[in-house]
Amino acid sequence: MRIKSSWFKEGREHSPQVISDALSFVVSRIADNALKNTRKSKFEIELGPQYFDFLAEFLLFLILSADRIAYLRLSAEDRQVFTGNLANRVGETYAENRSRLLEEGLKECKQRFIDLLNQRAGEYADFGYDENGPDYGFYRYLAFCIGNVLSEEDANWVIDPMISFEAPEAIKMVEKTLRGLYEEEPKKPRRRAAAGGD
Repeated sequence: MRIKSSWFKEGREHSPQVISDALSFVVSRIADNALKNTRKSKFEIELGPQYFDFLAEFLLFLILSADRIAYLRLSAEDRQVFTGNLANRVGETYAENRSRLLEEGLKECKQRFIDLLNQRAGEYADFGYDENGPDYGFYRYLAFCIGNVLSEEDANWVIDPMISFEAPEAIKMVEKTLRGLYEEEPKKPRRRAAAGGD
């Protein structure tokens, strides 16, 4: 999956809110991609509540990962703005999609998402995340939460691909995106090699 992770205009300083606005779009794409990969791997995830429950767990994992990265580089005040805005933006997008497709109340959908985020924040707090990324327990807990969304049979089989591929790849994309978004100078576009006319 390709993601854009740099700014196009030079010389601007970007606030934690602006950076989390940009990251919210990427986080949603990463979670969508993880869901597609899991379904392609023959795990049964039915369109409906199960589909959105999977998405919610993966989105919460990504928000909490981004919060841990923010902890390593932002002041407490900036981190609070960053994570609060990220959760709000991702929650809004998730709730809009779920309420529209499942005909559920928009406010209720978002509130359930935020309530679950607060619950998961306490649970993921037991696991480490440092300059080298999450520890095994952080990944393992995502696999456990995803397993609770799937059938009992699929829950046993989803652990390995979630821990060994989906979660680490997702973290790499979040970290790469944040590195790009924190760069003050935009990357110069790559030039295509000119076609020879001889």
